[in-house]
Amino acid sequence: MKAFRKGLFWVVIIFCVAGCSRKNNTFVNRNWHAITSEYNTLYNGNLALELGKEELNQSYRDDYWNILPVERMQVSEEVLAPGETRNPNFEIAEEKAVKAIQRHSMLIEGSEKNPQIDEAYLLLGKARYYDQRFIPALEAFNYILHKYPLSNTINHARIWREKVNIRLEFEELAIKNLKKILEQEKLKDEDRADAAAMLAEAYINLSQLDSAVAPIKTAAQYTGNNEERGRYLFITGQLYDRLGKKDSANIAFQEVIDLNRKSPRIYLINAQIAQLQNASINAEDKAAILESLTSMERNRENRPFLDKIYFQLAEFHYKADSLDLAIDYYNRSLRSPSEDPYLQSLDYQTLGNINFDAGYYEVAGAYYDSTMLRLPQNSNEFRLIRKKRENLQDVTTYEGIARETDSILYLADLSDAERLEYFTAYTNDLKATAKKNISETPGTASEERAMNFFEDKRTAMPGVPNPANSFYFYNATAVAYGKQEFFRIWGDRDLTDNWRTGGMGNLSEKDNQLAISEAAIEDDPLHDPKTYIRQIPTDPEILDSLQIERNFAYYQLGLIYREKFGDDGLAARNLELLLQSDPEERLILPAKYHLYKIYSDAGELARAQALKIEIVQEYPDTRYAAILDNPGSLLQDENDPEMLYNELYQLFENQEYQEVIAQTEDLSNRFSGTAVEPKLELLQAMAIGRLHGFEAYKEELNFVALNFPQSEEGKRAQQLYNESLPALAEKEFKQDSTAGSFKLVFPFRKEQEQEKNALMDSLNKALSVLQYNDLKVSRDVYDPTQDFVVLHGFSSRGRAEGLAKKLSESEDYQINNNSFYISTPNYRIVQIHKNIDSYLKNLTNTPQ
Repeated sequence: MKAFRKGLFWVVIIFCVAGCSRKNNTFVNRNWHAITSEYNTLYNGNLALELGKEELNQSYRDDYWNILPVERMQVSEEVLAPGETRNPNFEIAEEKAVKAIQRHSMLIEGSEKNPQIDEAYLLLGKARYYDQRFIPALEAFNYILHKYPLSNTINHARIWREKVNIRLEFEELAIKNLKKILEQEKLKDEDRADAAAMLAEAYINLSQLDSAVAPIKTAAQYTGNNEERGRYLFITGQLYDRLGKKDSANIAFQEVIDLNRKSPRIYLINAQIAQLQNASINAEDKAAILESLTSMERNRENRPFLDKIYFQLAEFHYKADSLDLAIDYYNRSLRSPSEDPYLQSLDYQTLGNINFDAGYYEVAGAYYDSTMLRLPQNSNEFRLIRKKRENLQDVTTYEGIARETDSILYLADLSDAERLEYFTAYTNDLKATAKKNISETPGTASEERAMNFFEDKRTAMPGVPNPANSFYFYNATAVAYGKQEFFRIWGDRDLTDNWRTGGMGNLSEKDNQLAISEAAIEDDPLHDPKTYIRQIPTDPEILDSLQIERNFAYYQLGLIYREKFGDDGLAARNLELLLQSDPEERLILPAKYHLYKIYSDAGELARAQALKIEIVQEYPDTRYAAILDNPGSLLQDENDPEMLYNELYQLFENQEYQEVIAQTEDLSNRFSGTAVEPKLELLQAMAIGRLHGFEAYKEELNFVALNFPQSEEGKRAQQLYNESLPALAEKEFKQDSTAGSFKLVFPFRKEQEQEKNALMDSLNKALSVLQYNDLKVSRDVYDPTQDFVVLHGFSSRGRAEGLAKKLSESEDYQINNNSFYISTPNYRIVQIHKNIDSYLKNLTNTPQ
């Protein structure tokens, strides 16, 4: 018996060794390699492939706001480094496929004898496809088609090749080939379903939605996988929806609903919601829709999808003008766990719109901020919300300034007794809340506050990679704070057992801890009214600056609400608050003027007329009075306003300031209320400044800033008023010894055009002959009655005086015009403040 077993053992060994050969085309060899590759290598490779597909499905998030893709796979544009892989399971599947080919392929005389090798190439192509290496995947599928034309997987490989073509955006080629595949009579149901589904995907990618309907319905009919059937039917409903065929869409969605638990519930929920959205709107249907949504809300199986259900309930009540219920359900939707950022963005956006329509612009701005956080930055929705949010930015800023400064000024205006009473009530509320918290969980408040401090303040130490998880005692600041908090709460305690109750007599630990916590609350500086009273400013200069800041915020809010949001009620309220708050003189007149316009538009003619009379009588010489007395023609000019503005700007560059001022006054009336008006007003302000000097420039900048605060020009004018004017206000002349550049100036009356031109010609000729190449001649406007011809570029006063003397004494030039030297810094002061007479009085040299 032993001899028989031993012989049998050796026979098996010899059989196995003989079967391992891949060069001999024998029955034993073929079946040995086929069985080994199928039930070992390929089996494990297919298991890894299925695990990888399952991970893809779990990580993929469908966007039900758009037509679903046939396959649940997100194509990433991330470029991987050599050796990296997106999913290790696909790497394992590819390795198993390669191993099966390398170890079990029996390619003899150009013919493959192992019937499992085509399966290995199919596995290889699928692993590469799911790993998003589409070109190598295409090579694997093409190898099957060329080398194994009689394989039983040939149609499967052809379908997968077209899937790759679709991923490579060769949809037209894929459509042509898939149609040929579907024309075959002998096609497995699953292959027919896959081919039809991918044909529909190709049509959807090309936006040929009507062509995609028939193949996706075929795919739903032939697939044996209920999850796929539910998805295909849902896509069918979406296609009909996009094509405007609501009845057909509802039939498809009903088929999804009829599958019930056979397919994922997410399809059922979205199908029910889509049906309700397609329902006709009348009183009877509204009741049925509300009943259906309420039933969905109460169903325990729908708890993972409450964010979607609450959103639909909110939309229902919003359309029914039940704002309170709508707001409640939008907030419920936000509080529900959700993996749909776009849904959350719609919740926040709609809440923002509700607050915007109600005039709560600051609250609306906060909702729009949350909306943008949940939208892709390159989307149209993001850009629209950002533009709307930018319009609200100034509202948020100035409302915050007005609220904060008004509160401080209110507290500063209280007597000492009133302040103490106010903050005593405030701190009593704080203490009551704190004691209520510790009565429920003694010691928790202080301990939690300390722990929060530690969590927030911990920093990484050398060798500790994660600051959030680093050891508390690594941070010296946190340790010191902990010691301080311990002594403040517990006092000086010995390191013994039951240290909490040490020295507290017969009190229970709970009572002892409660007593200590209450004592800590009483001693907390945050609960002492004096802590807050000490922070109230008393310096008159600080209070004055706060009042100025608050009043300017009121003014800006008045114009923002009127110009950007058309809310004349809020605009008038802020301007009226401004006039009641002892504003600066520069704000009073424009505030009254804009209130006049608001009252006129609102039909409050008596109040408008009273303001008009007040402006005209008290400020007769102002532009506001001129506008009210003679509004002028508001007809649009036939010419392009931008072209006219450019022509005016060219005149400004040519120093024709009087012409600029005259034309801008006319054009401002013609283009009143248009986008070019603030540009014209700012240009006029600059021309007036150049011609009339600092004070006139200051007044005009103030006019532009206060009347067009939301335009770019108005903001620029305000910036110039705040930042540039203080630097230009200096009128004191500088010592010549501090200057490094001087000019020689020849003054002329405005009407002496011929004399000015003659002098410039003579000077240019003289500079050329004398080779003064570093000097330049210009004609500068000084004021409405006087111009200067100026020689620029002298390095010293003596050089300027020397050239002036030489020009007047030389028989070749005989330039005897009166002239004077001036340093470049002083020339700038003269041009800004128009104080040439003051300079000449102080000049040590007399005009020549």
